[in-house]
Amino acid sequence: LFLATLTYDTLRFEYEDFPETKEPVWILGRKYSVFTEKEEILLDVTSRLWFTYRKNFPAIGGTGPTSDTGWGCMLRCGQMIFAQALVCRHLGRDWRWIKGKRQMDNYFNVLNAFIDKKDSYYSIHQIAQMGVGEGKSIGQWYGPNTVAQVLKKLATFDTWSSLAVHIAMDNTVVMEEIRRLCQSNVLCAGAAACSALESDVLYNGCPEDVGLRERLTLWKPLVLLIPLRLGLTEINEAYIETLKHCFMMPQSLGVIGGKPNSAHYFIGYVGEELIYLDPHTTQPAVEPGDSGCLPDESFHCQHPPCRMSIAELDPSIAVGFFCNTEADFNDWCQQIKKLSLVRGALPMFELVERQPSHFSNPDVLNLTPDSSDADRLERFFDSEDEDFEILSL
Repeated sequence: LFLATLTYDTLRFEYEDFPETKEPVWILGRKYSVFTEKEEILLDVTSRLWFTYRKNFPAIGGTGPTSDTGWGCMLRCGQMIFAQALVCRHLGRDWRWIKGKRQMDNYFNVLNAFIDKKDSYYSIHQIAQMGVGEGKSIGQWYGPNTVAQVLKKLATFDTWSSLAVHIAMDNTVVMEEIRRLCQSNVLCAGAAACSALESDVLYNGCPEDVGLRERLTLWKPLVLLIPLRLGLTEINEAYIETLKHCFMMPQSLGVIGGKPNSAHYFIGYVGEELIYLDPHTTQPAVEPGDSGCLPDESFHCQHPPCRMSIAELDPSIAVGFFCNTEADFNDWCQQIKKLSLVRGALPMFELVERQPSHFSNPDVLNLTPDSSDADRLERFFDSEDEDFEILSL
């Protein structure tokens, strides 16, 4: 196994450049041309936070593993999709990372939330230990649904980002549920917190003339994760057009999934190929430098990204979207409704105004073994996320 990993790691660096094609390249809601915008494509990809296997980090739980090679790939993909949400929240979708350029503090605040140590909000330590509560022992492989559930729980501690995280189960997005979650009151504790929030809110494009208190109570930025199963053993090709459209939406956070037991973070597509960031490279854990500044180059993939045929995608995935404002969410709903009219595109999930009566309410679901909704609970945290309702033609 060690040899296989080593060989795989060394081969990772023989990357192909983008194909010379007239087809547009879509990266997380942005459209590019290979002929005129190759530099912009690569800069956009390099600017995404790239999390890979690491070695020699502090032992998880004090006595556990010091590396996640061989088991942490889906956890790293969960970190990447969530980091993209934090980048959109604190830096904006237009932000770019340029090697050697001094970055703003908010960038390092985002990066520090994922560093491999026990007190980072979304560290591998936090994800692995929170997973124990979901029946996953440390070092066990996660599916897309499990990592989404764990990240949702961890986000409640991240008061700086103040995100509303919603996981749409049963292939159904309930608008009423999301509005209730995002419109919950956000009250300020002290003037310092208010001024920090104010600069964030203004940075995120809110008009300055709206009262701060009003802006803070209107809408918590939404991270929407939708675990799906798009076929039995391989992806049903009827979903491919819909999947492509997800990468075209400005709210796109991409997709986590991959091939069986080998997770990738998909950030776009060109033609019939998905573009992805691959966590299967082991890098040494990063320590802050003498100045307290974090060396960050290893968190940015500085070669052309990997590509694979859409047909090879494992059918078990989670699709992510970020809606910074209520207008973003309303726009997203309109796009999803329009998508249902596209010929040859089978909807991957249903968008409904309110909870169908036969569903339990996930916001009040009691996630304990004595929950009366035991069958649904089991589906939440099953071992390989194989239990989703199969979407059929």
